[in-house]
Amino acid sequence: MRVDLHCHSTASDGTDTPAELVRNAAAAGLDVVALTDHDTTRGYAEAIAALPEGLTLVTGAELSCRVDGISMHMLAYLFDPEEPALLAERELVRDDRVPRAKGMIAKLNGLGVPVTWEQVERIAAGGSVGRPHVATALVELGVVPTVGDAFTEQWLSDGGRAFVEKHETDSFEAIRLVKNAGGVCVFAHPAAAKRGRTVPEARIAEMAEAGLDGIEVDHMDHDADARDRLRGLAKELDLLVTGSSDYHGSRKTVTLGAYTTDPEVYGEITRRATGAFPVPGTGGA
Repeated sequence: MRVDLHCHSTASDGTDTPAELVRNAAAAGLDVVALTDHDTTRGYAEAIAALPEGLTLVTGAELSCRVDGISMHMLAYLFDPEEPALLAERELVRDDRVPRAKGMIAKLNGLGVPVTWEQVERIAAGGSVGRPHVATALVELGVVPTVGDAFTEQWLSDGGRAFVEKHETDSFEAIRLVKNAGGVCVFAHPAAAKRGRTVPEARIAEMAEAGLDGIEVDHMDHDADARDRLRGLAKELDLLVTGSSDYHGSRKTVTLGAYTTDPEVYGEITRRATGAFPVPGTGGA
């Protein structure tokens, strides 16, 4: 069984529609794929309607969080998408994305980069707008060669010249909200230092005490040393270990199923969840 628990669609900052994502996941030989768009569940219905036979969909979201002034992402799986408190918090985070993007555009304009809101809005194509859309605009304008090259101090990384903060949920509050909605929490790419400051292990230990279920270890932004260290931390804290592609379609070079989660860990995630259940494919449109 091949399980990829971190993928994005056009509902946020991926380039595959939810339907294309599940079809591509099946073509890539996956048995289970998770749809984890940023702070939104908008892609669920389309993905479920197109779900091929033999592929199981795990519904989820990647939540924008912050602890001690450090941005982090929380993968939330199989929560009730209509639970009022978590829904209200996701909407609060999403509503802040547009003014944040416009703020970054204003800073870029001040740096002499002729990016416009209309350009970024076109790139986002109705998805939850975020930094990758602004980064794609910089690629289109020839400012940087790749989306990844936009995430530097010169441009869009945390603290960069064109960086603008956004509303982010306190990490401990996010754990509480997800658990109350019947979901499972996994800290996404916790050692991805190139994205900015990382959360100290002591804080991860506190999150584990607060109900954090696991950490994403096998990820393209973790080198071998980081993976070994995180596996040791997970064992020490009795946390689940996941692996995922963090697939964004053509916006990143990583492919579906490049990193996967042990089927036994996937089974434990489904056992812990009470807010929703994996959806088996029946041969969608």
